[in-house]
Amino acid sequence: MSTHPDTDGGHTRDEGVAVVIDSVTKHFGDVEALRGFNADIHYGRLTGLVGPDGAGKTTLMRIMTGLLVPNGGSVTLAGFDVVEDNDAIHIASGYMPQRFGLYEDLSVMENMRLYARLRGMDADQHSDIFKSLLEFTRLGPFTKRLAGKLSGGMKQKLGLACALMAKPRVLLLDEPSVGVDPVSRQDLWRMVQALTDDGMAVVWSTAYLDEAERCESVLLLNEGKLEFDGPPQELTDRIKQRSFRLTGVSDERRDLLSRALDLGSVGDGVIQGDAVRVVLRDGAGREEIDALADEVGAQLEPVQPRFEDAFIDLLGGGPGGTSALAERIDSVKLDSEIAVSCKELTKRFGDFTATDSVSFEVGRGEIFGLLGPNGAGKSTTFKMLCGLLKPTDGEAHVVGHDLRRATGAAKSQLGYMAQKFSLYGLLTVRQNLEFSAGVYGLEGGTKRQRIEEMIETFDLKQYLSTSPDSLPLGYKQRLALACSLMHRPPVLFLDEPTSGVDPITRREFWTHINGLARKGVTVMVTTHFMDEAEYCDRVAMMYRAKLIALDTPDALKRDSRSDKHPDPTMEDAFIHLIESAELDDAASADAQAAA
Repeated sequence: MSTHPDTDGGHTRDEGVAVVIDSVTKHFGDVEALRGFNADIHYGRLTGLVGPDGAGKTTLMRIMTGLLVPNGGSVTLAGFDVVEDNDAIHIASGYMPQRFGLYEDLSVMENMRLYARLRGMDADQHSDIFKSLLEFTRLGPFTKRLAGKLSGGMKQKLGLACALMAKPRVLLLDEPSVGVDPVSRQDLWRMVQALTDDGMAVVWSTAYLDEAERCESVLLLNEGKLEFDGPPQELTDRIKQRSFRLTGVSDERRDLLSRALDLGSVGDGVIQGDAVRVVLRDGAGREEIDALADEVGAQLEPVQPRFEDAFIDLLGGGPGGTSALAERIDSVKLDSEIAVSCKELTKRFGDFTATDSVSFEVGRGEIFGLLGPNGAGKSTTFKMLCGLLKPTDGEAHVVGHDLRRATGAAKSQLGYMAQKFSLYGLLTVRQNLEFSAGVYGLEGGTKRQRIEEMIETFDLKQYLSTSPDSLPLGYKQRLALACSLMHRPPVLFLDEPTSGVDPITRREFWTHINGLARKGVTVMVTTHFMDEAEYCDRVAMMYRAKLIALDTPDALKRDSRSDKHPDPTMEDAFIHLIESAELDDAASADAQAAA
């Protein structure tokens, strides 16, 4: 597929500078979104744009595509000034916004034809372009499907197809893989690699630091300033000999991580399989971490640093290991050690089966991960276990309550954070907190106390009179989590709680989750961040409505070992399980056809 206008003649790889950003400033009232920003972006290169929430990534993207005017400085894209040559910018660039911006009540082909007309193209005369884009994105079999009925990964592919419609020279992708499963992420990477190989300049804003590590160059923003510009390995090399792994502590990982993060010499730490990975602060010695390892009988070994280690280090380190939220609650006591169970749980919508005979049990204080591709049935299963959907067949119990008969009693024992932010935009942050407290039956002094605790724990004071719709994404998720925990439930359901938030906010969330689990709270979580699956005690994998695997993260990784992946990651295990399930389905179909 040719990625440039016919008159362009094509670019050789890294032929020159595609975008020049010169001393750009942008403010919104008193908020400085960009402060004297300078950078060059090259043709034939994938440039990653990373940084915490509110760093200025989307503002920069919108300036580059001509949708925002900078207050100072200038940007040229493919030789055109983004302000003075705005019409030319819209032809020379393709932009895929952070949120799905297409029309959900139009089909795939109708969206593509509409977008072609918006780009000044006669859709009837460009059938070759449509055919090429459908083949490139593998959307050919789905041209008649409504965009609103597509999975998350397919929506992103349609957005990419529309962004490529006018064969742009520069492609701007604002977090294209948020909420997308690892298989679909691989497809997106395949497509973008083909575009850069053909000479296109691609800017990929991402919250996934393993994605940033695969970029050829990275721009790291923080509070509107450029903190780093260069190959990811160059930043990673800055923390050589500061990354370590504590092994031999699989049963006490959460407690060990919490203690390690509270050491002054430790800047960051995560659970990684049956081990704990830590990063020492610049200039810190090993004395504290060595003493902790000796105390708990762990082995401390140096490991190669990752780009994520360097990212967190550059921004001053992650949150500590103690959850103020968990410290305020009493340990959970249940009549049974089984907090959640389902047996042959099934949900059908007409002829479509969303969840098919799913069975598992979750113990008190367990962190249980539910993984799978977009459309696998994870959210449907969650909603049935929360009493929000009535099962077609099978049964489910939460804290001993049968969800078919005691829905109200069960709901009072659980907290639910939905996949999509579902609070009330017409209410302020404080009013949302008050409403949630009232829904869960909190009154008087207890209600006031819980609300104040949530405001303090999640740092919401500056936003109390703000509508949730205008909050930065990280604070939206904090507010949603606060509302789901207001009544201190013994069971917590989190449906992609960290989707789209930056790594530091993700660490904050997992500090709370780990702390709650240590107090006996049962946590069920879905996520597309495979490193987060490492925090789970066990992981259930769903595919095409069925449960295809259930085991610890380490066991799933062991089972996916191969010559190609001798030391597989959770993402490798995820893809292995999906590919194996597809082979089994194909073999079953062949057997049925032969019979």
